[in-house]
Amino acid sequence: MSFTSADRPARFSELDCDLDAFRALVERPTDPAGFPYASSVERNVLVYDSDRLRKSIAAGERDEVQAELVRAFTDGPGIVILLGAFPDASVVDRATEVFDALIAEQHASGAGAGDHFAKPGANDRVWNALEKAALYDPVAFADYYANDMLALVSLAWLGPGYQITSQINVVHPGGAAQTAHRDYHLGFLSNETAAAYPAHVHRLSPVLTLQGAVAHCDMPVESGPTMYLPYSQQYEPGYLACRLPEFRAYFATHHVQLPLAKGDAAFLNPALFHAAGTNRTAGVRRMANLLQVSSAFGRAMETVDREAITNAVFPVLLRRKAEGMGEEWLDTVVAASAEGYAFPTNLDNDPPVEGLAPPSQADLVRRALREGWAPQALRGELRSGAERRES
Repeated sequence: MSFTSADRPARFSELDCDLDAFRALVERPTDPAGFPYASSVERNVLVYDSDRLRKSIAAGERDEVQAELVRAFTDGPGIVILLGAFPDASVVDRATEVFDALIAEQHASGAGAGDHFAKPGANDRVWNALEKAALYDPVAFADYYANDMLALVSLAWLGPGYQITSQINVVHPGGAAQTAHRDYHLGFLSNETAAAYPAHVHRLSPVLTLQGAVAHCDMPVESGPTMYLPYSQQYEPGYLACRLPEFRAYFATHHVQLPLAKGDAAFLNPALFHAAGTNRTAGVRRMANLLQVSSAFGRAMETVDREAITNAVFPVLLRRKAEGMGEEWLDTVVAASAEGYAFPTNLDNDPPVEGLAPPSQADLVRRALREGWAPQALRGELRSGAERRES
């Protein structure tokens, strides 16, 4: 749904989610004439030959290529496939060896890793694979992340100063599909929480991150490569719509999937409706390196020790509550002192609990106020939480 300036709401609710309007937005063809650097359009998805892009860049056309990629993510289908993004198979294979070693270590330690949008234990998941891979084999790491296509797309969408994070996802034969979703930031919040953010934040969230996936094996469609719904990133209330049954049913019958070869990469607007597919093969162990690239601008200006502030202020909050101060007053002070966001964190140690995100520092303080904790008890829990978030 696209709103005019006159009727654009200040906030979205589930009542704004209209399936007919959504269908009118996503049921359209991709015109290849609008994307001259693309090699083809497959099932409404733009497919680029990485070698051809490299030649265009060498010819001095980097700005034009990057401008087209931005159009693809915004006005276009919201997803691009880069064939041969990693032209040297040995670079991918060496990284795969590192990832397999990390998975083996995880199994040997008895640790497991959940999945935000799939049943826990169905897949092998390595959180913070960026740091773990760099420490395990710095040479393999450097050769892998020197990739020019990763830099090209990240700079096109986010500009300089971007930050990369990585999670390895392995879906074994028989592994079930994820549920349709949008991604971080707003995609990791419940509908109730997401609806509390103004509509302009829903429009802002997609430009703060870029989603990518590098294929570490050949992925025929029956192995369950990512399911996409082209153009769904343009639906403004989509962070709320993607969890509604009628929208998920529409996704289930109208999504597209494209096979990938080892070394290919897919990049998508994080607001695109998507989900990993079911692995229906008997022998393909489908491995992808899931990349989340973040804008340099998603940070505060100053470094603040909110744990110290919270410990100092909490006795005051307890006293004011005992004196009859209302919840709104207390919550406003909590918002000004404690960290209200659960991320970034170490998802090995601090996994989501009863939702897509672990409790934030502010959530813990609110609980402590409700339950009347002693200041020392909160101090200990805050310290434990800080240690869990460390890598």
